[in-house]
Amino acid sequence: MVLQTLGFQSNIYKWARDHRLHHKHSDTDADPHNSRRGFFFSHVGWLLYMKHPDVLAKGKTIDVSDLMADPVVRFQDRHFTWLVILIWGLAPATVPNLLWAESVWNSWFVCVMLRYAISLNTTFLVNSAAHRYGMKPYDKTIASVDAHVRQFMVGEGFHNYHHTFPQDYSSSELGAIDAFNPQTAFIDTFAAIGWAYDLKKPSVAVVKGRQTRRGDNQWLVPIRSRLSEHIVEYPQFIKIS
Repeated sequence: MVLQTLGFQSNIYKWARDHRLHHKHSDTDADPHNSRRGFFFSHVGWLLYMKHPDVLAKGKTIDVSDLMADPVVRFQDRHFTWLVILIWGLAPATVPNLLWAESVWNSWFVCVMLRYAISLNTTFLVNSAAHRYGMKPYDKTIASVDAHVRQFMVGEGFHNYHHTFPQDYSSSELGAIDAFNPQTAFIDTFAAIGWAYDLKKPSVAVVKGRQTRRGDNQWLVPIRSRLSEHIVEYPQFIKIS
């Protein structure tokens, strides 16, 4: 919750609701950042325009009961404004001043505003560039692509894979070792000590089968390896259509 608030991209409840809507109605008028409306719209324009009526209508059909049952999500939703002021603004602006006498203005513009601008735009690249420029090794019928943005997103760039297998906790076939994917390494580390659990990942056979049937064959991905290969036994997905 603290790190999500530090990112200041809405709260957990709204972000998860919109992300589920994005996956269910990807690249349609019901998608909050529909890439078919252009690069600018999917990058940042969707935050500047009024929401499409389909976004509002379909958003009401998304199941968020699990989110509202989570006390941490409810706490953040209830106190979001004050949490943002404290975690997103005051802490990054004052800690450098207190620890090494950095000026408050430098702390504000670098640790708050510059950090926020960079983090927003790198995140937005997934909505824009990763739905436009890249390969489709898993499903050539959808707009999302595997794009070269993972270096900026610490691993989140295998977007064609992510939309083909949204249940995969790592958002990538390759895991933490075969590709630059610190996000997966972070989760795998906590899985090793039991703090992360119920992690899901499709079998290699399922992934390869989908690649053969619907991929664009531009990139033959090698068999993956991952840090948690010998730590957690993942359930195979029953059906992926």
